[in-house]
Amino acid sequence: MFISWGFFLLVMSFLVMYFFLFVIFFNKIFIIEYILYCLLNMEMKMYFLVDWVSMLFLFVVLFVSSMVIIYSDSYMLGDNNKNYFCLMVLLFVLSMVMLIMCPNLIMIILGWDGLGLVSYLLVIYYQSKDSYNSGMITVMSNRVGDVAILLALVFLMNFGCYDMIMYNKMYLFCGVLVIIAGMTKSAQIPFSSWLPAAMAAPTPVSSLVHSSTLVTAGIYLLIRFNFLFKIGLFSEILFFFSSLTLFMAGVGANLEMDFKKIIAFSTLSQLGLIMMILSLGKVEFAFFHLLMHALFKSMLFLCAGLVIHNMSGVQDLRYLGNFFSYSPMICGCMGLASMSLFGFPFMGGFYSKDLILEYVYMSNENMIYLLLLIVSTGLTVMYCMRMMYYVVWKGIMMSLYYSVDLDKKMIFPIYMLSLTVILLGNLMSWLIFSYEELVVLSNFSKLLNLFLIVFMFLIFFILYINKIKGFSMGNIYIFLSSMWFMSFLTSYIFLFSYKKMSKYSEYDWMWMEEFGPSMLLNFMEKGSTMSQWFQNNYLNSVLLILISYVIIILIMI
Repeated sequence: MFISWGFFLLVMSFLVMYFFLFVIFFNKIFIIEYILYCLLNMEMKMYFLVDWVSMLFLFVVLFVSSMVIIYSDSYMLGDNNKNYFCLMVLLFVLSMVMLIMCPNLIMIILGWDGLGLVSYLLVIYYQSKDSYNSGMITVMSNRVGDVAILLALVFLMNFGCYDMIMYNKMYLFCGVLVIIAGMTKSAQIPFSSWLPAAMAAPTPVSSLVHSSTLVTAGIYLLIRFNFLFKIGLFSEILFFFSSLTLFMAGVGANLEMDFKKIIAFSTLSQLGLIMMILSLGKVEFAFFHLLMHALFKSMLFLCAGLVIHNMSGVQDLRYLGNFFSYSPMICGCMGLASMSLFGFPFMGGFYSKDLILEYVYMSNENMIYLLLLIVSTGLTVMYCMRMMYYVVWKGIMMSLYYSVDLDKKMIFPIYMLSLTVILLGNLMSWLIFSYEELVVLSNFSKLLNLFLIVFMFLIFFILYINKIKGFSMGNIYIFLSSMWFMSFLTSYIFLFSYKKMSKYSEYDWMWMEEFGPSMLLNFMEKGSTMSQWFQNNYLNSVLLILISYVIIILIMI
């Protein structure tokens, strides 16, 4: 089942890529419209928008999904609910396809809610207490964005239509709602804590969720609503929160010891970077980095899943190490994805990330924002090297715990994604940017990214290779490693507060019982008693009815 569906999605991705080339070379846009029903002057329509943006993003989603499903056939080998898992992943992909293809807010909310519901089912797949808590945090955080979309739908009813492609200007309130929805799905501050919590799901699901589906849905929505960022207030607010998210995720990744959560923090930092450039109005840059991030992040998760699978489910970095001696090729692919993550020259992520950083340098932003961006970029290099150091080289004695299982079904998707990471960066830059983007910088600013990489390499070797201990941070460490206490606050708001509120639900159940089933039961008992009396006293009841009719007629006369 996994293999057949995986290759089906792979073939579909190539067909979509062929259609993308047709659309972009001939500069075509197709809109397929179907009217479901018409209520007064408001039409309920179903749209399918086919342009180069939707086709290219759909290609990446289908390609990554096919690789993840093929990978899952071996990863979920001993699971009794493999078919259920496969159907959930396919439903997840279907929701994302609906979100991509439909520019109508009614259709978008179907895909949007589908992503939230299926992600909850996948996060709680292992059915433990931690999984249930993580799933509840995930779904309740995303419900904030769902409510914002629903309020925007109600607001758009004033126009008599739900089509977001028909308007170039929107009211302020509706724009704020759309941005809140995008921030919740892309886990920007203050909605960041659900993204590391979603690591309770199986690793193939994490690869799909954190690369091209759930976390990218909010960014894709804001890309479609890019005219909102012509309003200066929206751009400044989003730039502020995305800068904080980028810095917070970089610091948290350097203090985390859970292998999958480090990659989750790296996803959060890249989402902050994409939101930052999107707030500056450079939609093409944001979309380009979104695509490249989907490819190398899914590859990094699949490599991590292979290591965890061979380590019998252990995710703590302190128990990993020396994997290079067992599989040099997989370690090489992991290093390739890591280098693409921090923008090593001529890797896939270099063509998008370096362009974004150079444009921000040129945009004359606030010096504090620039300092946050530079420090966060250096932290990206640091946590990538730290992760590779712990997994690939350190911990020779931990090799006793490895049970090597390098199945071809798990290796093939990693090799395919590594080819895309190497080749598609340059190719997509030629396809997406039909014009030359002029970036005017000094020599120092132009070489600043390369200096950062080299400098952070040196810092890493000083701190980790030479084992120089840092200062004890105490409570500051707890503050930084807990996402600035957001994980505690979110747990309190979404878990403990609901637990306390459930105590008061007994009163609600009493009123519902009194005015619901109990009242209906009493009414039916009295009705049956009256009916039984009429049946037993048939003649008397007929006389009573006639007398009542006569009395009514006399009163009316």
